[in-house]
Amino acid sequence: MTYKLSLDQVKEKLVESKKIDAATLDSKIKAKINELSGLISEEGAAHIIANELGVNVLPEVQDTKMNIRDLAPGMNGVQMLVKVAQIWEMREFSKNDYTGKVQSMLVADESGKTRFTLWNDQVDHFKGSKEGDVLLIKGVYVKENNGRVEVHLGKGGTFEVNPEGKTVEIKVGGAFERKELGSLTGGEEGVEVMGTIVQVFDPRFFNVHPETGRRIREGEEGDVTPALSYVMNAILDDGTSNIRCVFWKAQVNMLLNNDEAKMHEYQQDLSLFEDEKTDLLGEQFVVRGNVKHNEMFDRLEFSVRTVSKADPAVEISKLDAASSKGAKEEVAAKETVEVKAEEKVQETVKETVVESAVEPVVAEEAVSSEVSTPVPALEAMESVETVEAAEVVATEKVESLDDLPAVEEEMIQ
Repeated sequence: MTYKLSLDQVKEKLVESKKIDAATLDSKIKAKINELSGLISEEGAAHIIANELGVNVLPEVQDTKMNIRDLAPGMNGVQMLVKVAQIWEMREFSKNDYTGKVQSMLVADESGKTRFTLWNDQVDHFKGSKEGDVLLIKGVYVKENNGRVEVHLGKGGTFEVNPEGKTVEIKVGGAFERKELGSLTGGEEGVEVMGTIVQVFDPRFFNVHPETGRRIREGEEGDVTPALSYVMNAILDDGTSNIRCVFWKAQVNMLLNNDEAKMHEYQQDLSLFEDEKTDLLGEQFVVRGNVKHNEMFDRLEFSVRTVSKADPAVEISKLDAASSKGAKEEVAAKETVEVKAEEKVQETVKETVVESAVEPVVAEEAVSSEVSTPVPALEAMESVETVEAAEVVATEKVESLDDLPAVEEEMIQ
């Protein structure tokens, strides 16, 4: 069964519930997007409205505990037991006279990881929580964002921090794995790298729809006043290789410790950005995100999700831990080699002992074979010769020397 619902399907289910008509629904979707300062899509706004009205677009998964890997866009009313792997910066936004808050984090269970987002009062309830806390979440809806599923706490949804007797067997920080740039091949997710910025490119500015966040190209503005967005690239090097890092609006603000107003100044006069570029060169940063292969330019690119200045104390502790682990592995490998060498020596000694035990037996068998034919005793041999001589004398009696046979001269010579 597929749980992915299109915007039209969600709207259809809401209208079928008889709790809202189509015209009012469209109006509420636009109002919700404006209320949240364009931080959600129309689909996301429709899901929020469905939760507010108590309409379950997918009642078959209502109150069902799900693993992250089994989530699919369109699910609603889902329960999850997860651990907080990473907390991102809380953001405040304003629209006309309305001010709101949004808090996103990375949560994980034994099956995978996903983004979890809280809004407004939900953010206040989360305050004080930290990475490593376990969350029992009820009443979330699942949506798709840039091809990935993420979960939002619906209106009326709840979450409990560190519920008694509940555990999630994952290591905090396991959601991002520290790797060397030289080991990357493309397609990796949840990667952390630390390196030095060796080249900085100018930011590129573009306009987006203030409600949906969709990019607006020149001539498409209509009656809408577009919002500013931007992207910036930089080359990061860690000694094993280098990679182009892509920083989008939120990540650019993190990297430069700037805001949209400052970036607007750079848009008006890009020469002002030269000082920023100079300050970044040679600085070390830790970036986290995903690696992809840019088919057009045939190169690897790092899509940055979070960025922070490298902390020397933290990096030294990681190096010490890695060195300690490496030393232990080296000792273990050495012990393994020594054990194998000792086993080889013992095996060789055994083979030598066996060969030594076999050789006398072979020699003994050889001697036995040589003497297996009976040999007459010396006395017996002498008696035979005596008998033969006696027979000769008896048959050829010699009266005198003249009677002896003549000896051929050739025999004498």
